[in-house]
Amino acid sequence: MTSSAKADISLAAAHDLYALPTVPAPSHARAQRASRRRFLKSTAGALLLSGMGSTLLTACGGNNAGSDQAPTPRLASLENFRDVGGTAAGYPTVDGRVVRRNAFYRSNALTQSAADAAVLDSLGIAAVYDLRTPGEIERASDALPANAAYVKINVTGREDVITPMLDNEASAVSSMERAQRLYVTDAVQRAAFGSLLSQLASTAGPQLIHSSAGKDRAGWAAALLLSIANVPFDIIMQDYLLSNTYMANAISARVEARRQQSGDLAASAEKPLASVQSSFLQASFDQVQSSYGTMSGYLTRGLGLTQSTVDTLRERLLL
Repeated sequence: MTSSAKADISLAAAHDLYALPTVPAPSHARAQRASRRRFLKSTAGALLLSGMGSTLLTACGGNNAGSDQAPTPRLASLENFRDVGGTAAGYPTVDGRVVRRNAFYRSNALTQSAADAAVLDSLGIAAVYDLRTPGEIERASDALPANAAYVKINVTGREDVITPMLDNEASAVSSMERAQRLYVTDAVQRAAFGSLLSQLASTAGPQLIHSSAGKDRAGWAAALLLSIANVPFDIIMQDYLLSNTYMANAISARVEARRQQSGDLAASAEKPLASVQSSFLQASFDQVQSSYGTMSGYLTRGLGLTQSTVDTLRERLLL
């Protein structure tokens, strides 16, 4: 079988994965998850063989050679600011299209320097969606781009973040996976993400989504947009994990501060809280499958989106 044929098969399989088939009986659930993870690993290899590797992620900003889309700026004071559409020519989809860049951005909290503020102003951002709690906003208010509307969407519904008291790495990982599943199971959080996607679909111009670090709440929002665009899961996962590259210095500083304060064991528990792992995002997608069967079911029945809203977002996302 040729590399091209293998790629075609893997892309079709990736599209089927997005359908998230109905969950089997509990006795088969563990085997199905293992099978899906094996499939994801094989998909990555097939995509690279097909030549799509050049349009996947590059470490910090990518190369826009051959693209008629302007490069996304790297902002020193907003380390996790990036384009939802990816780098280079934009992320490929399973149906042969490409994600539009310079339409939706994601970031950590907008506490940028004056120089970076000028760059943000130049992007013509029409709206900023702040997914933080009131307590987080009070401690670090946004410096908004010029002429941007400001929309607060408190995803968790709480007044402030609740920092769990965790004393080892395993408990920290478990806590992060549980938080990811709540994006799917918690009614308040579903309503928040439904409101976000509805407003993204109905607002003209470039838009920016952010949370405190831009990795968890904003990371799930970006994953949903890329899912709507029919981007292969492997690429969505790599985009999610890119927060670890963009935020490497901040993660190291946070872990080291905890080490100095409380020792090595505490530092090992801090790292999963400060970063992202594949199991975090996988927990959300597994919960979508368990609760709704398909991503379409989650978007429409879980988030309350109409099919026309989903279709509008898809067309806005794609070239």
